[in-house]
Amino acid sequence: MSPRTRLWLVAVGGAGLAALLVAACLDLPRFGGDRHPYGDRAVEASLSRHTANTVASVTFDQRAFDTLGEMSILFAAVLGCVVLLRQTRDEHRARPEPAAVSRPVRRYALLVLPVALLTGLYVVAHGQVSPGGGFQGGVVAATALHLLYLGADYRALERVRPLVPYEAGDALAASAYLVTGLAALLGGSAFLANTLLPYGTFNTLASAGTVPLLNAAIGMEVACAVVVLLAGFLDQAVEIVDEGENAQGHDDPDQRGK
Repeated sequence: MSPRTRLWLVAVGGAGLAALLVAACLDLPRFGGDRHPYGDRAVEASLSRHTANTVASVTFDQRAFDTLGEMSILFAAVLGCVVLLRQTRDEHRARPEPAAVSRPVRRYALLVLPVALLTGLYVVAHGQVSPGGGFQGGVVAATALHLLYLGADYRALERVRPLVPYEAGDALAASAYLVTGLAALLGGSAFLANTLLPYGTFNTLASAGTVPLLNAAIGMEVACAVVVLLAGFLDQAVEIVDEGENAQGHDDPDQRGK
């Protein structure tokens, strides 16, 4: 395809998208109003299913199928990075030398690590009753582990994040989300419909039906995916060395980080 043809395709597609956007904006409710038809319906549906966090109700109940697409995008992105960043035949692993870490940084990182990890798990567990949820808590929990890299060294991080369990956890979490949706179908309802479990007591952990299950699956998937993703980039920056660079003496372990 020539550059001119690609330009025309982009122009036509952009014009069509702009027309749809303008048409959608013209039909929006008046700006600044205190009532919104979609917001009112979302809150009503959330309360009827005993979900205190309306955002979690929208994400894991009212449009749980859309969330499946978002999860699939993250899963595919991580899979693509793993394939692209894998070690090739003309590369080898060079164990990095530990870098000096100042005492304040070491103390702060090691003190904050368990607090950040517990905070991430708390946000995931309470996603149906308070702000946050699986996406936010999963990212917090995954990045909390990497404080060990800042406070100690890369070898210490590798000891607490063996990649095989995290890769398996990513796949199992994505499968759990799908299985929950299929269970609703087997029960005679729609895919991912919130009809499998009782709604429980409002504003408690045992509430909202299947929302906590889907939220936990997303939290696990996001946490494992972020760990695997960061591992690929850190390996390239710290351990994996090109044979040509090593032969020319360009690779200095002291300059490659910790």
